[in-house]
Amino acid sequence: MKHCLFALMMVLAAQSVEARLITKNVEYKEGDTVLEGYLVYDDSVQEKRPGVLVIHEWTGVNDYVKKRAAQLAGLGYVAFAADIYGKGVRPSTPDLAAKEAAKYRGKDRRLIRARGAAGLATLAGFPQVDTRRLAVIGYCFGGTAALELARSGADLKGTVSFHGGLDTSNPSDAHKIKGKVLALHGADDPNVPPAQVAAFQKEMRDAKVDWEMVYYGGAVHSFTNPDSGNDPSKGVAYNAEADRRSWAEMKMFFSEIFGK
Repeated sequence: MKHCLFALMMVLAAQSVEARLITKNVEYKEGDTVLEGYLVYDDSVQEKRPGVLVIHEWTGVNDYVKKRAAQLAGLGYVAFAADIYGKGVRPSTPDLAAKEAAKYRGKDRRLIRARGAAGLATLAGFPQVDTRRLAVIGYCFGGTAALELARSGADLKGTVSFHGGLDTSNPSDAHKIKGKVLALHGADDPNVPPAQVAAFQKEMRDAKVDWEMVYYGGAVHSFTNPDSGNDPSKGVAYNAEADRRSWAEMKMFFSEIFGK
């Protein structure tokens, strides 16, 4: 009987510390613009932990970026999916998404940097976050935004771009980058041509940034998103192996910059 009671107590104790992901929509502002991000963290963790800002693709905050935030929270981080576009701005077609993204990808990158900085400040303000250990990741458009945030001199331990645009109108700002940079790139991505890749690498070298770049053979643009379809000839397609490998690469990168 005592053995049975002990076993029951152990089961109940295990259940009491089981991971419980808390999710919240969070309103915040950049200037006068109201933004709405998405916070996810494991409520069973008591101590402060690293915070990871997650920046969306050109369609804005949606189920995909929320899923990535939940995956990060499952790894023990506080994840905040930032909103670059503004509350309720969620382009529903490629044409609308391209039009919206163009507002931030021009020669003047101040707005995309400001929106990224507002998201990072919001993340740092959550009580669960260890503000000494912050990072940003981004997908496609979000990869561009993540790199611009790093170039702005944001206090980041690391920056990860998944199939992101690597170009910038301010390459000399790379010397402001404080943390390490990881670019995860589809080797056959037609949206990020070799000249852009070469310019990015030169930018990183010239600024003496601690950077690395990983290529995935056969992968094109948006290779981590299952909604991208499966036809690489269109230039946008999901690649399960590249998705798995790039996520594993990110986890190793975080282990290096954050420690245990």
